[in-house]
Amino acid sequence: MPEKENPKLKTLVPWLYHNDHHNTVRYILGTEGKRPLVCIGINPSTAEPDRLDNTLKSVARLAKSNGFDSWIMLNVYPQRATDPDHLHRKADAVIHRKNLAAIEKMLSGIKGRPVIWAAWGTLIDKRDFLSQCLRDIYHVAKKHHCRWVTIGGVTKDGHPRHPLRMSAATKTTPFAIDDYMKRVENW
Repeated sequence: MPEKENPKLKTLVPWLYHNDHHNTVRYILGTEGKRPLVCIGINPSTAEPDRLDNTLKSVARLAKSNGFDSWIMLNVYPQRATDPDHLHRKADAVIHRKNLAAIEKMLSGIKGRPVIWAAWGTLIDKRDFLSQCLRDIYHVAKKHHCRWVTIGGVTKDGHPRHPLRMSAATKTTPFAIDDYMKRVENW
């Protein structure tokens, strides 16, 4: 885990970062702390330690304003794509398994009950395989007794909102992941 200087914080930021050697897949990006907010989006873009995109700047800001000392970004599918329309047409089983293993390892390392922020928005509908990937992540998280939240509520279709354009004052609310997953199984 590399440590990099973040000039805006004027402190040493211990980064969590796990990607593939081609940098076409990112499994984990976040900061280390005792009480992280684990955010799950759809897929990673180009963000890296000390080079956060606007979505991850929002994640960091909202984690802090909701009382968390750190944040960890995970994704339903780990393929990097600046446009979700460019995601694979079919899931790559190898990177999906590696994503699940990275999520399992990360959740195992959190002391206490992990808090997961569901934040994939309507992008879950971009590819048919994304709901299956989410289902697999749900089962991994269930083993760790995670508490699920959303920030900014849900869309009219019941999907948890994407974090990009939220005020720092927006607070977490419980997210009924079990009910949501029952709906997902009927898609």
